[in-house]
Amino acid sequence: MTTLISATSLSLDFGHGPLFHDLSFTLKLGDRIGLIGHNGCGKSSLLKLLADPENESIQRARACRLQHVEQQLPPEIHALTARRALLETASRLESPPEWQAENLLRELGFDRDAINTPVSALSGGYHTRLLLGRALMLEPNLLLLDEPSNHLDLPSILWLEDFLTRWRGSFLLVSHDQCLLDRVSNKTWFLRDHALYSFDLPCSHAVQALHEADETARARRSAEQKEIDRLDFSRQRVAAWGRAHDNEKLIRKAKSMQKRIDHLKEEQTTVSRGSPWVLQLHGQNLAAKQLVVFEAMKIKPAPEAEVLFEIDDLCLKPGDKVALLGANGSGKSSFLRQCWQSLQTDQDTPGLRYHPGAKLGYYDQSLQQLADSASLSDALYPFAPISEQARKQALIAAGFPFQRHSESVAALSGGERSRLLFLALSLARYHFLWLDEPSNHLDMAGKQQLAEALNAFSGGFILVSHDRQLIEACCRRFWVIQHGRLTEWLDAPSAYQSLFSTPAACEAANSERKDQARPPASTRQDDEALLERLCQLEAWLAADRARKPRHQKPAQQQAWQQEIRQISRQLGITADAV
Repeated sequence: MTTLISATSLSLDFGHGPLFHDLSFTLKLGDRIGLIGHNGCGKSSLLKLLADPENESIQRARACRLQHVEQQLPPEIHALTARRALLETASRLESPPEWQAENLLRELGFDRDAINTPVSALSGGYHTRLLLGRALMLEPNLLLLDEPSNHLDLPSILWLEDFLTRWRGSFLLVSHDQCLLDRVSNKTWFLRDHALYSFDLPCSHAVQALHEADETARARRSAEQKEIDRLDFSRQRVAAWGRAHDNEKLIRKAKSMQKRIDHLKEEQTTVSRGSPWVLQLHGQNLAAKQLVVFEAMKIKPAPEAEVLFEIDDLCLKPGDKVALLGANGSGKSSFLRQCWQSLQTDQDTPGLRYHPGAKLGYYDQSLQQLADSASLSDALYPFAPISEQARKQALIAAGFPFQRHSESVAALSGGERSRLLFLALSLARYHFLWLDEPSNHLDMAGKQQLAEALNAFSGGFILVSHDRQLIEACCRRFWVIQHGRLTEWLDAPSAYQSLFSTPAACEAANSERKDQARPPASTRQDDEALLERLCQLEAWLAADRARKPRHQKPAQQQAWQQEIRQISRQLGITADAV
């Protein structure tokens, strides 16, 4: 099979330790590779090196037509229309016709309005499609894709999956979406511990194979360590005898044994250090009946813009954990941003009321809350005005070594910037969080940690996400923006189904749901549903406690206990000892 790219002894070091060292690999025609690794390990940097034609450690075949699809559109095309952005990209071709650009945009899912809309006004999903279109205009046979599923809604993710399945060329795809990788890849690379591990398997099978390899490595290292300890004990005894009896032969034997020990240590099996940090979110609960109230609120992307949707009558209580669902462009981010800006400017917003003692935080998916020019330590201060020493300790615990604390926020990767914002929100200890696509820049382990952190979070949150595993793992209420309205649904499956319903069907189902399952909006929680949930939680808790201690899940037990206490308070009953 034709080799497109080969690399020999590829290394990268930014001065605070190597990102990776001595990588050697080949990428062949027909390879469809998923590249996985924790945030900050160097995945995006590796793609940039592969796209650099001047790098002497990388050899490209003449047949290789490579295009690098980065995470962000270049600023110089923001004022252009989508059609013009493609034509500007393909200017190196001989007079690319406009119909070619328009046809490609239509294949990528652009309607006529979107084709002629300025890039700056398009949603994140359209930005991803435009990035792909700019690459495809140059007719590549190898795509380097840097997290293309970020900012996509569920229909767009399915579109991307279908596109990559039908794509006839090769690709190297950086993603943390395990479902996507399983469906489109035939090989998996893991970048970790400064090295690259390759498996000729799709993601899920490769993860399992890597886990088994890690278990084998740990067992081998343990056996090797026992042998080293045994030899070292013998060496100490022989050396002591040699000194006690002034026996030169025993002293030489002890030195020979030490050389043997040193050699065994050099050859000892390497065991992965794992992820450099664990995501945590600390919050606090507020003793109040209502935290935020929405009454006939109109959501607009800007004051003079048209209304995206309306909220008739909903409220948030302390500890509520809400999933906000809807297609891209429906107004999810605009809703969170409008609520946050109202709080920041301390201005009255029609239809929106806050509890005066509520302390609310915001995770902006664009990560612009952190000042680019600030150092890592200084960026934390507006969130948590604690001592510099405390901020340094928090940064180190979050995986930022001391040498990096003076770096500017602008120098961070998207994943590292996300990690820093999570740290800031945790230090601030909010009562409630507005979370706008918080999993976009998280790796697979990070997504699992986020679900566990949100389950154990003492406060409440509204979560905007298209990650179904995350939604179902930590949310208890489900709001859907559909056909210009925001409505609440009983569970995740019915909320998902509503996204694909016609306005009439959605209204009928919503009316039936209100009549049969819920009292008026002023008493949001259905006692019967709460009692059912309480019984379910107590059953899960009892079953987990019945397991052997080493198989129990203390973090999950803590989350269940917290929710049991919360539901008991809402029902006005005394919870059993938990």
